[in-house]
Amino acid sequence: MKRWGRPEPWGPGAGADPGCDRRGYHHGNLKEALVDAARRFIAERGIGGFTLADAAKLVGVTPAALYRHFRGREALVQEVAFRGFDQLAERLARALSGSGTPLERFTRMGEAYLDFAEKEPGYYAAMFAAPSEETAGAAPPAPWGQPRSPFGMLVESLGKAFPDGFGAVDPRFVALEVWALAHGLATLDAARMLPRGPGLPGKHELLRAGVLAVIHGTGRK
Repeated sequence: MKRWGRPEPWGPGAGADPGCDRRGYHHGNLKEALVDAARRFIAERGIGGFTLADAAKLVGVTPAALYRHFRGREALVQEVAFRGFDQLAERLARALSGSGTPLERFTRMGEAYLDFAEKEPGYYAAMFAAPSEETAGAAPPAPWGQPRSPFGMLVESLGKAFPDGFGAVDPRFVALEVWALAHGLATLDAARMLPRGPGLPGKHELLRAGVLAVIHGTGRK
């Protein structure tokens, strides 16, 4: 997979990248270089596919230098997750502020979620990785209940699309079902397990149909 416009430095026979990452460290950008290196490794190898030594080699520093910014590998992965939630929130906010009816904007947020999962697999995998013993007691990367969190924006958009509510159904439950739908589609798509072929719906079509099914299931027309 070629994602960054140059040969991957962790490929067969490759060594540490002597280029901009190392110069970035000398200019005080080691933390950013490490986060980017971890994101790239996760996208290429999976959440457990790299070590701190790998990250250090990629940015051109000794492993000991990493501990100036992160207490260990899990802390580095968690920082990637934090950045991923921030990136996702920005994309959902753009979808929410676009043109169209409230229902169209709500559905576009789900489409933006699918696009983010496809285009940023490193962030996405870190965001939803099972917590380790080291991070199990830590706060989640983004507090889903807050208004400007991804989930909070989903609830906000749902409220604008259906201001009369859903009867006895809590709008947060409806938003959670839509989130689960989008997350499931993103996961199946990444695993290439969605049916593909002439006449079969794509993931965006499946999302739109699923959103309508969830909404109609609450008794809304």
